[in-house]
Amino acid sequence: MHKYKNISDPVIRRLPRYYRFLGELLDKGVERISSRELSDKMGFTASQIRQDLNCFGGFGQQGYGYCVKSLYNEIAHILGLDHSYKAILIGAGNLGRAVATHMSFEKRGFKLIGIFDNDKNKIGQTIRDIQVSDLDNLEQFCTENKTDVAIFCVPKTATPEIAERLHKLGIKNYWNFSHYDLAVHYDDIIVENVHLNDSLMTLCYKISDANDKPEDEQ
Repeated sequence: MHKYKNISDPVIRRLPRYYRFLGELLDKGVERISSRELSDKMGFTASQIRQDLNCFGGFGQQGYGYCVKSLYNEIAHILGLDHSYKAILIGAGNLGRAVATHMSFEKRGFKLIGIFDNDKNKIGQTIRDIQVSDLDNLEQFCTENKTDVAIFCVPKTATPEIAERLHKLGIKNYWNFSHYDLAVHYDDIIVENVHLNDSLMTLCYKISDANDKPEDEQ
């Protein structure tokens, strides 16, 4: 059973930001920081920061603040970054290649062990020192190599059949770039959906909203 119960999704989604920011402070040689100083730099209220961190125990000391290194390590542990979950990536196109090449899997709790595609021109290529395998060999590979996570970098139309194959193999943790709503079809999975277009449209809204404001409000 998980140590932490009833933690809200917004709190969980703020943890990586704390972790990233604390890492930057460590790089600058900062040893301790108060919730007020964190608030000034991160844009959260000091009260929000204290409430978030108190969900996982007391890390700060009144009048002293937070030890940056200790808090950084604690959040890494809470996020599970000390694990090494074995992941496979489906889809060796432009997106899949970029994800495989540029993500720091080992620093984020994962180890990429396999890449698959059904394009004969991509099979056999090497990405991140991993040879792209034929998607037809998916079952054999996952049977021989205990796989915890699948990363979908394939078109939406290709996802259902691949997801069904993975689900039958007992792989139920997904990082999903495909825009196919896996959660609607499976109620026993853990999925993190990544919608880059949604993020881009949100940026468009913010720019448009700012430009539409009267000059005296800008």
